Formats: sequence, structure tokens, C-alpha cells
Amino acid sequence: MSWRPLMEPAPGAPRGHGGGEALLGELETLVQDVVRTSSWWERHGVDCAILALSLLSVPAGFLSLRSENVLVLALGIIILGVCHYTLTVKGSHLATHGALTESKRWSRIWELFFVEVCSSFSAEYGKYGHVKMHHGYTNVLGLGDSSTWRLPCLNRYVYMFLAPLLIPVLTPLVAVERLRKVELRSAVRTLGLISLGLYAHYWLLLNVSGFGSPGSALLCMFTTRSLLAHPYLHINIFQHIGLPMFSRDKKPQRIHMMSLGVLNLPRLPVLEWAFGHSIVSCHVEHHLFPRLSDNMCLKVKPVVSRFLQEKRLPYNEDSYLARFRLFLSRYEEFMVQTPPITELVGLQ
Repeated sequence: MSWRPLMEPAPGAPRGHGGGEALLGELETLVQDVVRTSSWWERHGVDCAILALSLLSVPAGFLSLRSENVLVLALGIIILGVCHYTLTVKGSHLATHGALTESKRWSRIWELFFVEVCSSFSAEYGKYGHVKMHHGYTNVLGLGDSSTWRLPCLNRYVYMFLAPLLIPVLTPLVAVERLRKVELRSAVRTLGLISLGLYAHYWLLLNVSGFGSPGSALLCMFTTRSLLAHPYLHINIFQHIGLPMFSRDKKPQRIHMMSLGVLNLPRLPVLEWAFGHSIVSCHVEHHLFPRLSDNMCLKVKPVVSRFLQEKRLPYNEDSYLARFRLFLSRYEEFMVQTPPITELVGLQ
């Protein structure tokens, strides 16, 4: 097994030997020991198998939609919806971080497939926005503070219950708008791969599932692509917004920034299958070691939680329902107003 750093250092991060850097180095040593003793199956195989199973289940979903039985039809929609989110969220997330394989060439191939063909988004902008900005400046105002999820013009009920349904429509539109900022060659490739993914979905509904009209096929596309949109949006705001936010020039060292500004939800089987452990129950571990696969984040979770608790550092955990109620009650504070900046004396 070739060794590579587990952490993606924040741009401009200090390289000194202060308390925070020493703690992070100590934690990385513990985690690296777990990785070294793990098999390929644990490091990559489990997650690759889940993605492969999702791809192999797609034909069953399309064929189920041919049935006139309502239950079989509903089963087809559920299969396609869950497979869609497994490929677009879990697959894209792992591929963007290069966590699916240690081969740079195959990492790039999987990134283009999952992000552009399956997710209808730009691979370049996805990596820039997620890896460089969100991970590099987690909870830093104006940079990695999850502000892209805020829509102050919407009230709490519209945002929490209706806005998620816009995700399947807005995603390719935002991707096309972002193409103005990339070089022509990349823009043409991205547009071609996005078009391929969308048309393939539409063509299969017409020719395999037997939909009789373009309208019914498009409605089915929308239904399957929005099946898990609500928990997807909710989780993206629950795990950062409402936690301490920092200014760029006074942000704490990395281990303090991640332990304070990131939150884990409990194990939720369907969502962890579709989104991955690193997005649901191991988000703290993922932000500390973003190059680990979902299965490895789950494996090192006891090591990370025990270490942070022993060092008297925060290890934020809360339930989905508790966060949902909190955001409904404090929506204006969290999603409309500019959050206050947290300053940690002696930790900058």
C-alpha cells in the first residue's frame, strides 16, 4: 500500500509546532496506524462494492417502471431514487476527494463519471468549491461557511419543505452558469457529459420503462432525482451552520476549527448508504481526514472521538430531529442573519 497524507492542509495554514499542530500530528499518527493495518477491501473495496451494486440495480429500477402494478412502480421509483443519490452524492463525494482509488488516472475518470455524467455538475467547480473552499476554510465566513445553502428570501417552511425540490433542476443550471469561468475545452467536455447523463436517463425511461410521452418521462426523472433531496439539503446545513464561525485572519488551528465547526449525526442506514458515512455519522472524521473513504471514516471514528474527548476538545453530535427542530425555531438567526464570529483566545 502506498502512503499518502490523510489531510488536505488549509491554504495558508500555519506550519509551526504549536499545540494545535502537535495534537493534529498525534491524531494523524493514530489514524495512519489504523489505515496501515487495513486491507484494500476496508480502504476502498466496501465503498466500491456499494457503488457497483447501485449501478447494477439501475436496470431493475427501469424495468420495474414498466409494471402497471402500483407497488412495483413505486419500488422502481425508490430503487432509481436511492441509486441516483448513491451515485451522485456518495460517488461524487468520494471521487472528488480521490478516496475511491489510489490511482490518479482512475480517480480522474471516476470524478468525471460521478460528478458530470451522474450528478450533472462541473468536476472542476465541484472540487474548487468543496475541497479547496469548504474543506480549506471550514466555517470561515465568506469562504467555507456553507453560505451557498442560504436563501434569505425564503421563509423557514418554504426553505425546509419546498426548496429541496429545486435541487434536481438548479444543479445543471448552476453548472452551466459556472462554465463561463472555465477554459473552453473543459466547458465543452462538461456540457457534453452532463447532456449525456441527462439524455441517457430520459432515453431509458422512454425506451426501457415504456413511458408514452416526454412529459411523463420528465416527471419521473424529477421524482427519482428529488427522492432524497430533503435530507440531502438538511444534512448540509445541520452539520456546520449554527456552530462557531471564524474570520479568515483569526481562524483557529485546524484541529480546533474542525472539532468546533463540524457535527456528526447518528447512524441512519438509508442515508448512510446513499450519502456515505463521511457525510452523515462521520463528518468530523471526514473533515479531519478528507482523503479517507467512507468505510475508513467509520473505522477510525472510535479513535478520533476518544482522542478528542481525552484532549478535552469538542466532539459535536446531535440527532437529525433535534437539528431539524432547532433550525425551524431559529431559522432567522441561522439562515438569514449574518452569524457572529467566534474568537478563541490563544488558539489562532
